Amino acid sequence: MNERPNDPEYQPEAEPAEDQDAVEQVAAAAPEDYRCGFAAIVGRPNVGKSTLLNALLRRKVSIVSPKPQTTRHRILGILTRPDAQIVFVDTPGIHITERRMMNRYMNRAALASLSDADVDLFVIDALTWTNEDQHVLDRIKESGHPIILLVNKVDKVHPKERLLPYMAEVTKKANFAAVVPIAGMKRINLDQLPALIAKYLPLSPPHFPQEQVTDRSDRFQTAEIIREKLTWRLRQELPYGLTVEIERFEEDEESGMLVINAVIWVERTGQKAIVIGEKGEGLKNVGRAARLELSKLLGKRVHLELWVKVKENWSDSEAALRQFGFQSE
Repeated sequence: MNERPNDPEYQPEAEPAEDQDAVEQVAAAAPEDYRCGFAAIVGRPNVGKSTLLNALLRRKVSIVSPKPQTTRHRILGILTRPDAQIVFVDTPGIHITERRMMNRYMNRAALASLSDADVDLFVIDALTWTNEDQHVLDRIKESGHPIILLVNKVDKVHPKERLLPYMAEVTKKANFAAVVPIAGMKRINLDQLPALIAKYLPLSPPHFPQEQVTDRSDRFQTAEIIREKLTWRLRQELPYGLTVEIERFEEDEESGMLVINAVIWVERTGQKAIVIGEKGEGLKNVGRAARLELSKLLGKRVHLELWVKVKENWSDSEAALRQFGFQSE
């Protein structure tokens, strides 16, 4: 199996020689029964896949929001244990409707993860089964990989007696390797998951250095954090017609401060005013929240400047998607 998923959008930066040395050292020290492989976290939009990933890693590597389709790219989250290294693949939610080119990209990114994974973690909402859930399950079964069904948000089930009949019913839908009720937000039943997942990974030395937690660069995570803050602030005012592009990301030699310039792209002129807000307060609040989180994440003082620009219908434009790091048709 390849050391990176076969993602046409994924273009990792060249690994420093010291990182490769670290991988080789860890691999040399790994016992013969060490396991390493990929676990794809899949499901329809808004079932809590990114929240689950962050909870398993005990660190935020994938942004979250109440809105469906917040995750747009495949993101690796790496959990290294004494007995195994599990490379989680957080995927965009698989959805039936593909209104725009970006929706088609997101579906391709999610489905590509299935072909590369060793085990699939199929996440569903407790007490809810939709046509999209069935669509996702049908695609997962095509991969032929073991499927661990994760029934999420069980903490919200009241009364609790409703859960067992529901789980008994959904268990009939496929030959699942295991069925586990969980609550990603509250870490219910998560401690047992890594050992369970590791059973379905191949015997292999680790692919990544022990301290590495994600494959994504600081620059990528910066753009995502800004987009997350925008999504939380705007809620229903602006659906999905924005993306963030980092134009400058460098440390000032004199002050040691990290200088970041970012452009928020929207699809229509009217959306620009919504993002900026009255007297610029909306953009200021987003910038302040993003700067605070980035300073904590990157361990440096951050100077962040944001601009809002319009690119008509960028989410349905092949050229624009390519510019913003999405794979075109």
